[in-house]
Amino acid sequence: MRLNRRSLLAAAVAMLALTATPHPVRAADDPAVAPIRRLYAKFEEALKNGAGDLKSRLAIVGETLAETFDTPAMVRTAVGPKWKTFKPEQQDALTETFGKYFVTLYANRLSQAAGGKFQIEPKSEERGPNRVVSTRVSNKDGDDSEVDYVVNAGNKVQDVLLNGNVSEVASMRASFADPLKGGSDGLLKFMRERTDGMLAAKVSPRE
Repeated sequence: MRLNRRSLLAAAVAMLALTATPHPVRAADDPAVAPIRRLYAKFEEALKNGAGDLKSRLAIVGETLAETFDTPAMVRTAVGPKWKTFKPEQQDALTETFGKYFVTLYANRLSQAAGGKFQIEPKSEERGPNRVVSTRVSNKDGDDSEVDYVVNAGNKVQDVLLNGNVSEVASMRASFADPLKGGSDGLLKFMRERTDGMLAAKVSPRE
């Protein structure tokens, strides 16, 4: 087919329009979305044959959970102003214990999504210095919840928002209030007992 001057000009204009139009960022290209995609892939792997037991789920998702979440920042925020009153060795102990507690807590909750689906929005949303990755998690009965991940500049999750406004870190801060009356030792005892309790339970409790 011969192209006359007019059709060549039209083709050139169309090409210019395509190159000038910004393309939406795909999920694979969004650095804030990438860790959530990896995390949910592990979740799906852990639930492939049903929920199983907690220790089995931890073996699959534990390392990825630890890599995805900024647990040192989360525990500092959850403890609040008292954090600065603790000695470095106390802060280190709290950070290590919180990491184990948090990973166990999430692996325990994961059983509730057995037989369900995980959906991730392909592009994160800017929110102040952070970005929010929106997802939807459904269970086997079709009940779903909006789960949003607050991702910092280092592409680590520093908070989780349930249904858009219930902050995971804020909820933890409330639950830590009484244990913190006993100082760092009180909080350490609380987290260790909760972690051991989840690991010992035959049926995962609903958190």
